[in-house]
Amino acid sequence: MRLKVEFTTEPFDLDEAPHHAVVAREIVQAADLDAVDVGPFGNTAEGAAEDVLAVVNAMLRRTLEAGATRVSLQVNLVESDDQAVGDA
Repeated sequence: MRLKVEFTTEPFDLDEAPHHAVVAREIVQAADLDAVDVGPFGNTAEGAAEDVLAVVNAMLRRTLEAGATRVSLQVNLVESDDQAVGDA
């Protein structure tokens, strides 16, 4: 099973990335995930379910410790090529 996570951390700072946002990006970029996309207003990453869930756990814990007051996230099941063929 593959998952995709999309997340943002708050509060925002338009002048420079807050420490909690930097921490979140470092966690995602260091993980063994595919298709990592880091942006100023949102981040996405995709990978095996266990890897994504481990990253979400670490990201939630460490960004809150680093000063985030809110972490918004969405986790979606990603349809694999095998599932798409089997469902057709």
